[in-house]
Amino acid sequence: MSTRRFLILLSVGIVGLGVGCRKNAVDPSAFKSALNSYYSAQPVCVWSSPVKFPAQADTSNEEQTKGFDALTDAGMLVRSSAEKKRFLIGSKQVNDYDLSDKGRSTWTADSSQPGYGNFCFGHPEVTSVDSYTPSGNSDATQYSVSYHYGVAHVADWANSAEMQAAFPKIAALSANQQTGTATLVKSDSGWQVTNVNPPAGSTNPPLQQ
Repeated sequence: MSTRRFLILLSVGIVGLGVGCRKNAVDPSAFKSALNSYYSAQPVCVWSSPVKFPAQADTSNEEQTKGFDALTDAGMLVRSSAEKKRFLIGSKQVNDYDLSDKGRSTWTADSSQPGYGNFCFGHPEVTSVDSYTPSGNSDATQYSVSYHYGVAHVADWANSAEMQAAFPKIAALSANQQTGTATLVKSDSGWQVTNVNPPAGSTNPPLQQ
């Protein structure tokens, strides 16, 4: 084989190899887009489960009142004082809380439980794809993806120091430093997200009221 022909064949092989690599290459931005599409339907709320209003809390129990009081100061609830009678042992001072007009416009009602709902302050958003590992050969259609996420646009009412102290998940997610993993599977309609950890609506570690 002449030197010239050998060089031509070698160059063709290199080009073919490059084309094959590009064909099988994975674009991390596609993973990020799929994850953000998934998270767009997963609001993050102040409570880990729906709460019913009107609600009542013992004024001497800070764990009961701090979240309600922070939401009251944010304009989402209205508060009134009351005295609750207790059989044989007198009475105790309590606060009654209910949704304000502003709160009703923001409130996410639970359709399965009348009167129950939550205050949601944003959606998770992936800030970076850190690594991805294929399952199978170079043509793998399933990847395990690790990433960082947070809440990029926190609702204005949730931005106060009091709200973030009462609900630590707000501050944690606002820092955009939470880590997550998910399995992404390629389909005809693009990458599908499964096996998200931690589950949507929680933080890592859990920081729920």
